[in-house]
Amino acid sequence: MELAWPRARPSMDLKALCMYAAVPALLLLCSASTFIQSPTDVYGPVALHEPTPSSARDFGAVVFGAPFAIMRPESAADVALLLAALSSAPTRPRATVAAHGAGHSLQGQAQARGGIVLETRSLPRAVAVVVADGDGEGGENTARAYADVGAGALWVEVLEECLKAGLAPLSWTDYLYLTVGGTLSNAGISGQAFKHGPQISNVLQLQVVTGNGEVVTCSPTESPDLFFAVLGGLGQFGIITRARILLQHAPPKVRWVRAFYDSFETFTKDQEFLISIPEQVDYVEGFMVLNEHSIASSSIAFPAPISFNPDFGSHGKRKVYYCIEFAVHDFQEDDGSSVDHVVELVSGEMSYVRPHVYSAEVSYFDFLNRVRMEEESLRRQGLWDVPHPWLNMFVPRHGIARLKDLLVDTVLAGHFDGAILVYPLLSDKWDRNTSAVVPSTPDGVMYIFSVLRSADPSRCGPGCVEEILEQHRRVADEACRVGGGIGAKQYLARQPSQAHWRDHFGSSWDRFVARKARFDPARVLGPGQGIFPSTDSASSMWR
Repeated sequence: MELAWPRARPSMDLKALCMYAAVPALLLLCSASTFIQSPTDVYGPVALHEPTPSSARDFGAVVFGAPFAIMRPESAADVALLLAALSSAPTRPRATVAAHGAGHSLQGQAQARGGIVLETRSLPRAVAVVVADGDGEGGENTARAYADVGAGALWVEVLEECLKAGLAPLSWTDYLYLTVGGTLSNAGISGQAFKHGPQISNVLQLQVVTGNGEVVTCSPTESPDLFFAVLGGLGQFGIITRARILLQHAPPKVRWVRAFYDSFETFTKDQEFLISIPEQVDYVEGFMVLNEHSIASSSIAFPAPISFNPDFGSHGKRKVYYCIEFAVHDFQEDDGSSVDHVVELVSGEMSYVRPHVYSAEVSYFDFLNRVRMEEESLRRQGLWDVPHPWLNMFVPRHGIARLKDLLVDTVLAGHFDGAILVYPLLSDKWDRNTSAVVPSTPDGVMYIFSVLRSADPSRCGPGCVEEILEQHRRVADEACRVGGGIGAKQYLARQPSQAHWRDHFGSSWDRFVARKARFDPARVLGPGQGIFPSTDSASSMWR
């Protein structure tokens, strides 16, 4: 275990510092006025240094909160030692802890201002692939494949290891350089979610360290309350240290198809057709085509040439187009004729702008890792490490046209750098026992709207970023408004107040609060989410 320690702050006296005295993992024992022992006297040599800049920022780059210290645990036992000591500490204020994986949160959710950032990437990241015999329905003997994975592993690392055995997880995120623990604490979605559900619907077992410092192995049948609480639980109930992920046979190749539309109604109708045939189609997404740049930037990883050059508004009226992309797994390494036949039949039922349908054959790995090429392009342009004021929303089917109009009238009214993803999900693929929140959908269909905006510093300074965030707040408030709104729910967002969180969770709020009281009664975990604000926090010492 390695602990990073900051230089003393001018406002921090020894008495304040010693409020951490009950924390063995912090390697300090002190009285109200003097140090009794040094760190090395307690646990031997350790490396102590200031928190890194990355611990005070994230991919969103709109919220910044420096921690008091960084911990780099080497085992679940290290995590338990820290949390047990903090939760039982008799002193006030009490330090809080935020789990930090790859740093891709958007609004400071993995930060702990004045508290402790726990870097999960230092935990063991080994991926063990297992094919186990089991009893299937009717008593027949079946094989079930899974991977036991360290929570600090990146999904791309999981993919690479599983492909060695010809296997892969069922459900993904678009971007693979995220940690397993991080996405399971939210939901984890991509174009496979209509078929297999989000990533949290494909977990067999977890190892979790609760806020009380208890190491628990849990599953749907073993400590199920903790299992379901942690999945989609926003880091509020425990820190995931290992996960058992369901696997399937991985196709060597994928047939990747894109089709363009000039009508939102036709675009969504065809998307819903595609998700109605999961036996033929393995992935469905879509995006708004705002200008020529939208086509070029979204096609960096798409290997086939695209000749779609529509009129975006040469006569003074702005025109928005749309693109569906779907994929079919190809298990035939030599002859892909059956996949080509499926694509031909499916495309023939769609009403895209003729003749603008394009397809390409790519390896399964390259398809899943497609966003990496876009990242590399943005890095070359200096547009990766910039503020990302994003807005992600789950929208019931009946409200998608209204939400699209809200975006056009506000977010798209001025200059826009980025992408807007729009694609359908099925609510029955989400286990309502988990802590993840999705909208009520009487017909079972909802959409994800992801406004993935980048703020180019050459055009957008701090005031511009705040203006974008305010636009997003207005859209979210209208879409999520209780009694008269669209009935949408935000995803990957930090709500501005506890009242907003209560509205967000709706009927499941009382359950969420009860889970917090059971698994993290001292409210040590997840301060960056802002769900349970309290003065009983070390952050108040440094303000």
